[in-house]
Amino acid sequence: MSQGQSPVPIREETTTWRVRLAVVVFVLVAVSVVWVTNLFLTERYTETTRNTAQVRQALYSGNLLSELRRNAIVPQLLARDPALIGALNTGDYTQSSQRLISLVEQIAAGSLMLLDEDGRVVAASDRNLLGKNLRSEPYFIEAVRANDTVFSAIRLETGATDFFYSRKMEGVLDTQGVIVVGVDLRKFESTWSSISDAVLVTDSEGVIILATEPRWRGRTEAEALSELPAPSAIARALRATADWPALPVDAYLQGDSLMRLESRIPFQGWKMASFTTYNSVRERVNGVLALEIMGFAMLLAMAFYLLSRKAQLRSLIFQRESAELRELNQRLRREISERQRVEKSLQVAEQTLAQSSKLAALGEMSAAVSHELNQPLAAMKTYLAGSKLLLQRKRPDEAISSFQRIDDLIERMGAITKQLKSYARKGGDEFVPVDTREAVLSALSMMEPQLRRRQVRITKSIPPEPVLIMGDRVRLEQVIINLFRNALDATRTVKDPEIEILLSAGETVTLSVRDNGTGIEDLDSLFEPFYTTKQPGDGVGLGLAISSGIVKDLGGRLTARNGEGGGAVFQVRLPILTDEIEAAE
Repeated sequence: MSQGQSPVPIREETTTWRVRLAVVVFVLVAVSVVWVTNLFLTERYTETTRNTAQVRQALYSGNLLSELRRNAIVPQLLARDPALIGALNTGDYTQSSQRLISLVEQIAAGSLMLLDEDGRVVAASDRNLLGKNLRSEPYFIEAVRANDTVFSAIRLETGATDFFYSRKMEGVLDTQGVIVVGVDLRKFESTWSSISDAVLVTDSEGVIILATEPRWRGRTEAEALSELPAPSAIARALRATADWPALPVDAYLQGDSLMRLESRIPFQGWKMASFTTYNSVRERVNGVLALEIMGFAMLLAMAFYLLSRKAQLRSLIFQRESAELRELNQRLRREISERQRVEKSLQVAEQTLAQSSKLAALGEMSAAVSHELNQPLAAMKTYLAGSKLLLQRKRPDEAISSFQRIDDLIERMGAITKQLKSYARKGGDEFVPVDTREAVLSALSMMEPQLRRRQVRITKSIPPEPVLIMGDRVRLEQVIINLFRNALDATRTVKDPEIEILLSAGETVTLSVRDNGTGIEDLDSLFEPFYTTKQPGDGVGLGLAISSGIVKDLGGRLTARNGEGGGAVFQVRLPILTDEIEAAE
């Protein structure tokens, strides 16, 4: 070989080393990018999966608690049912079972049973239980001893648990009975199993009472997870190291790593735990990594194709690999698209459930608005009669003043009905600083027509300086008008009626309304919905219940007691507006 030809192999060797170095650097960069992407996406998708599971668990817990609270009111209502009380008094139960069957369909309860004072089933929605003696059952024993509704959870031999609400019933002749309402909570298990991987609910003792896996009921969580033989420690360690990094392993079930979430249900110490697999996280991360790997592979294949154009065999291999990667990419895209569609369907279902819960409250709001509109309507009727009389007496200026007051009342009615919208959508009007003195004076002005028709001595004690709270003035005026109207009704039969209004400001804002009426007979039932001592047509028993709810929304408390010298005293305590609270708002 001549000296002129010797540099060619050297250049070729140098080029070869450069190509090899470039390939090595390219591979290192690709591995680094894939590794970093895996860590980032795994952490992100894991957090997304955990947030979704937390939202789903909160929805499950809310539905379960809503079902319990809805059934809790049923015994209290049925304990006052005239037909059932009459059947206990007369001993005629021919129509009682049919009534319970119709009530089960109306209130969507699991079951209904009526027990006499000896614990014998005298009426039931399930006629197979008629004549059965349940005197030794906990729901009968506890209901007879208590004066309120009691909750019982009875564990069966199969490990399942039945749930009951029961309440004692007293007839005219002190004939006692017990109304028992069965609560069907197992219907949630099928719903949970169709959406989540695994869900269980434990009582205060840690025993599983509800679960998507029937074999778990009646056992502790540790016993349930060890239902099948646990793998050895070495096998479990190998599985843990085989998992993608950044996946937090909370529990193992049948050899699979799981994400475990736990929340407390505000009911008798219950807890809810859910288990979610990491399959979706791995699939989503693998889909993105496959795209990255495919991209790097295509770049590498192109580089080798340009550098090795003469190597047709290697080029065909690279083309074949690229085709396989494209097919894999399409398959992964289809899977990702399908899973995104399922996630959107789940979000729509969750939003539908939330909207249904909001719309369920519209019935209660309709009764509340009907009650609140009676006050301005009565005032408008009085102003219209007075305006008619003033016009007949040719006093138009005073009549125009009455018409202006009627216009103010119409605006107030519009503000009251506006509250219906807040029950159908999320959020509401923001709280603003409100001077409690102005709200009291406005409420008294609202009650002026009723005061003109009666001789009532009104005593007011209002501070000269502003008494500010953070709230809604319209709703606060509703509370004051309800309390003032109740005081007027309470002094209807008193010879010298007196009403005292006391407003004070200290650590809290305190508004007291005192009357010299007959007082309060039943303080325990005073704030319950539909409880009233008025004659039919004078009220529906919602005023104090609505007022108590409004005061709670404003962060305060509404209480009632009998005065020392007779009459009733209603007291509203609200947080006073300070600079710190105003800055926070």
